[in-house]
Amino acid sequence: MSRSPYIPVRTCAGCGRKKEKCLLLRIVRTPDGRILADPDGCEAGRGAYLCKETGCLEKARKKKRLSRSLKTAVPEELYGQLQKEIERFGAT
Repeated sequence: MSRSPYIPVRTCAGCGRKKEKCLLLRIVRTPDGRILADPDGCEAGRGAYLCKETGCLEKARKKKRLSRSLKTAVPEELYGQLQKEIERFGAT
């Protein structure tokens, strides 16, 4: 009997839906305190995940969910960078 492969699941900080990790955008707070988008998901540090949708980014921004998940204040400039990253994926 063969087992099905393990697929990691994460929760979106914006909408709260659970999705496969590969379908979400990772935002990471690195050990030195920088906060950045991690599209490859390989940076070391504390991570939070967002759907690749503008609506989820706006919900997370409005309710400060990224700040809560990363346990630090998220600078406003980062939201502009995340918006560009989401647009790069072609999502709305």
